[in-house]
Amino acid sequence: MGAVNGTMMQYFHWYAASDGSLWRQVASEAGELAGAGITALWLPPATKGCGGIHDVGYGLYDLYDLGEFDQKGTVRTKYGTRQEYLGAIAAAHDAGMHVYGDMVFNHRGGADGTEWVRAIRVHEHDRRFTTGEACWIQAWTDFHFPGRGGAYSDFVWRYYHFDGVDWAENLQEKAIFKFLGLGKDWDQMVDDEKGNYDYLMFADLDMNHPEVRTELGRWGQWYLETTGVDGFRLDAVKHIQFSFFRGWLDRMRGEAGRDLFAVGEYWDPGDVEALHNYIAHTHGKMSLFDAPLHRNFYHASRSGGSYDMGRILQGTLMEQQPALAVTLVENHDTQPLQALESPVDWWFKPLAYAIILLRAEGYPSVFYPDYYGASYRDKGGDGNFYDINLAPVAKLPELLAARRDYAYGEQHDWFDHRHVIGWTREGLAEKRGSGLAVLLSDGPGGSKWMYVGVQHAGKRFGDYLGHRGETVRINEHGWAEFHVNGGSVSVWVPSRRTS
Repeated sequence: MGAVNGTMMQYFHWYAASDGSLWRQVASEAGELAGAGITALWLPPATKGCGGIHDVGYGLYDLYDLGEFDQKGTVRTKYGTRQEYLGAIAAAHDAGMHVYGDMVFNHRGGADGTEWVRAIRVHEHDRRFTTGEACWIQAWTDFHFPGRGGAYSDFVWRYYHFDGVDWAENLQEKAIFKFLGLGKDWDQMVDDEKGNYDYLMFADLDMNHPEVRTELGRWGQWYLETTGVDGFRLDAVKHIQFSFFRGWLDRMRGEAGRDLFAVGEYWDPGDVEALHNYIAHTHGKMSLFDAPLHRNFYHASRSGGSYDMGRILQGTLMEQQPALAVTLVENHDTQPLQALESPVDWWFKPLAYAIILLRAEGYPSVFYPDYYGASYRDKGGDGNFYDINLAPVAKLPELLAARRDYAYGEQHDWFDHRHVIGWTREGLAEKRGSGLAVLLSDGPGGSKWMYVGVQHAGKRFGDYLGHRGETVRINEHGWAEFHVNGGSVSVWVPSRRTS
């Protein structure tokens, strides 16, 4: 990335306030975030959800309602109004940051009416197999958006635009019902979990239907023209026909006349090969979140100092396809009490953030509560309620500043120990004063001789995080012995001290 180190922030979490203030908060904090080293914001879905003001945005109802029409009991969304959303994007752009919109295409919820559809139940754990007899059900598949009245688009969603639902109104039964009829089946080029993981929730779009593909393309063009976003976070891509986004992204980039960024949520922390397979099917047209890296962070943080840190990058996109890896420590699904709950323990988060922020590979994503903190209450999987208080990650602003100012140039690795690992960046001439050495440990403290480059010979380096008080001098060959405390990370950078 030359002399610019891009860093995105996921500017929301599952329990963000439902008071409509988020878009205004983005506008007010854009300048501070840009100064801190954030170069792009991933904003939550701005479209109207079926849950009204409490919908995080993934229960999509109307793509064309960005908080403008009285639908689902509200004009605004959870985050604010259309004008406030556009104002937030403008403020981010004025501060020099990019904005990525969150796209939810897999499903729709909160239909305006039911339709009679012939369907058959499928097995919950293997959707390739049916159970029982075919039957007629009343499915919630009629989306005609009376509150919008045809503004921006008069397209009406009907039963033939969907593959299945999980509720039969006439039977008052919750099950997965696959629609029957000419050309109807689950999309086949999807993740093979549960036999076929096309169906996820609500009314599932038939991504092979030409009217569906045409309308999503038409909407994408409208959204780009309306908002001016710089890219997309694409939700639930493992459940969507793999070929769909090849054409959709080509069209969006063609319409925009620029190389819009795109990252897909293909959450499979246990199988990096599934991510490689998706990248191959989509011809490398989008990045993916590095779920396996998050898994490694989670296990390392819960292993009581017994994790082999020399293998922390093993089996990850960061290791194997770094140019298409969006690296992360947490997201809204992995945070406590959420569907994919797997929070990285607090003590390890500074180490994890050092890995994603200070190495050359990947495009790091910072999670909102890790920067700002968060408090909320919700029910856990055991049925009990819990109060969650998440503190900001220690030294995260300093790690962001170190990425912005020092993390440049050729990289050298010392992943040769079970507990103490490190790397260096030599710096770039055009980034005067850049270059660093990073050392971290999940167990006892330690030290390593590491090479930072002969251009630093005679210089002193100090711990930018302040965990170590001494400075070290780089010898004439560009080497020095760097130190780290136990269960900690130190980031050694050129010091102004000369003795």
